Amino acid sequence: MTSDPLPLITLEGTFYRAVDPQYRDYALSGSRNPGRYSRADQPTLYLSSTPDGVEAAMIAHRDQHSAGLTLVEVSVQASGIFDLRDAESRAVAGLRLGDATAEWKQLVAAGIEPSSWRVRRELEERGAQGLVDPSRKAPGLWHLVLFRWNEPGAAQVQLLDPTVG
Repeated sequence: MTSDPLPLITLEGTFYRAVDPQYRDYALSGSRNPGRYSRADQPTLYLSSTPDGVEAAMIAHRDQHSAGLTLVEVSVQASGIFDLRDAESRAVAGLRLGDATAEWKQLVAAGIEPSSWRVRRELEERGAQGLVDPSRKAPGLWHLVLFRWNEPGAAQVQLLDPTVG
């Protein structure tokens, strides 16, 4: 990791998240389980840039979620976002994409910290409030991972239409 300022971007628009319909009111609460970029006790809001992105992301989580998930739309206004898709940005930050995309579930199950958690920690320590994560299951698609939201100085998110599809 270098000490150069991070190249951070601003994102605004509609993003998507799959939720169990009975927990729709908590869709913006963030994840309750460990994730690629979060411990179970670490607030993190995982969103996708498209409905297809949600579908691709869910391939890796089929064993954890019910088949009856609902797709919700989320309005996002976020600054301080680090884009892992950008090779120049990764070079400035001293990050390797492989550290973010490496296997994490088996490591967490074995009590080992995955490299993607270190990526998040390094970005947060340098002022990032979230990151753009390229899809591993569907190249070209991407996800938005927020470390903070709906508090002063953080990304603002709002649940939109109850269901999209």
